[in-house]
Amino acid sequence: MTDTSVPPPTPPSSKAAMVIVFLVVFIDLLGFGIVLPILPQLIDGLIGPAEIPTAYSGWVIGGLMSVFSLMQFLFSPVWGRVSDKVGRRPILLIGLVGSVVFYALFGYACSLGAAEHAGMILLLILIARVGAGVSGATISTAQAVIADCTSKEKRSHGMALIGIAFGIGFTFGPIMAAVALSLFPENLESVGYLAATMSLMALILAIVKLPETRTPTGPGAKRSWLSVSQLFSTLQTPTVGMLVLIFFLATFGFALFEGTLALLTKDFQYSKSQTLWIFAYVGFVLMFTQGFFYRRLVKKHGEVAMMRLGVGFMFLGLAGIGAIVIAPQLPMRETAFFIALAAGVIGFAFLTPSAQALISKRSDPARQGEVLGVNQSFSALARILGPLSGAVLFKAYEPPVLPYAASAVLLGLVLAMLPKIK
Repeated sequence: MTDTSVPPPTPPSSKAAMVIVFLVVFIDLLGFGIVLPILPQLIDGLIGPAEIPTAYSGWVIGGLMSVFSLMQFLFSPVWGRVSDKVGRRPILLIGLVGSVVFYALFGYACSLGAAEHAGMILLLILIARVGAGVSGATISTAQAVIADCTSKEKRSHGMALIGIAFGIGFTFGPIMAAVALSLFPENLESVGYLAATMSLMALILAIVKLPETRTPTGPGAKRSWLSVSQLFSTLQTPTVGMLVLIFFLATFGFALFEGTLALLTKDFQYSKSQTLWIFAYVGFVLMFTQGFFYRRLVKKHGEVAMMRLGVGFMFLGLAGIGAIVIAPQLPMRETAFFIALAAGVIGFAFLTPSAQALISKRSDPARQGEVLGVNQSFSALARILGPLSGAVLFKAYEPPVLPYAASAVLLGLVLAMLPKIK
């Protein structure tokens, strides 16, 4: 039988690819971090002028938040599988072009003015979110670049680089949005155009500097763009399927919190500018945890132990937020809120690279893009269900504790499943 596996690239190419992918993901995530914090409040403000019944407000907010992840769910396995076939570089470039176009469309939508064009703005936001979701689904290809360039022993460190890029982008994105809104307080379109500019910078950097890390497969190894049978084969793999399921449930629990955080800060009487700084705080905790703590701890304790620790922190943090919501007279409530936020984010920072590294290490090297794409797809499914159900639950009951109670239940289930991971 002919060996169709692809040998690893030379070390100089590997190092260059990892550095450039880190920078590309970081700059692109700046755009994501710029837009995400203002989106729920923006949509909430358009529902009245668009004459949408209040009873449907949670569905509209959750739907427009979740459609981004729906596209990632559909396209992550496709991009990953195609990158196994044609190489990583062209897929990442396509994704960045899409980010530039659709963040610019979001900016244009925000420039139309809320009252008289609310329905059109919501439609354009929908189109922009769909396009950005398709473009952002290439994150699994960035993970595949890391897998191409690292040994199994260094895989968790490599995956943590993606997490650090997320954290830095998610820290400075909201800060940049806050600065833009302070300079142009009545011009929300500045946020969209700033995000598009960040993605354009990432695109130029990738065109000039990003090397290819995988040799495209030859005629003897032709593969279709999408294989449903191979998707289910990945889920049924004993060493991988349970990890994908655990990561899906934990991400679902985290997305219930993440998708409603801007609504919660509004309920707590924080301004738009203050909300952006809270999102920056979340990104800083994520960046600091993965950049300074995780890489040292995983070397000593291993990925499985870090997964367990991460889920435990997430449970404490998100259950704590639920307790704070139902206890408005709690002493030092604001301090407790930020401590609970940090605990939940630290847990997610421990869990994510550990699960991704284990999935990658236990997968066929010739199918890295496909398998990581399947995992990213199910992570995206969790981010569909999380913001959608979170927004509906948030609007369904006062005080809005239901999303965080649901998070605690899901994470409790994950804790019960973790002993099955060897």
